[in-house]
Amino acid sequence: MRITCPICGERDSREFSCQGADVALRRPDPDAGVEAWDDYVHLRDNPAGETRELWHHGAGCSSWIVVTRNTITHAVLGAELASEVKR
Repeated sequence: MRITCPICGERDSREFSCQGADVALRRPDPDAGVEAWDDYVHLRDNPAGETRELWHHGAGCSSWIVVTRNTITHAVLGAELASEVKR
């Protein structure tokens, strides 16, 4: 699988680590309580089809990017810097 980093260009997916679906972009407030943080850390959906995921380009520019891809075909549909993503 190839991912196009907005800074470095197209790279092999082994340069990145996936941090999870876009739920990772919706962190609870620091004072949200134990249950909210437990759900955030431990519970994940496993969607089939198009999804947005947070990835880290650790073997490259160290950017955090949001990758849109199809979890069935692994086709990467787009990538953008996480800092520029509108929630």
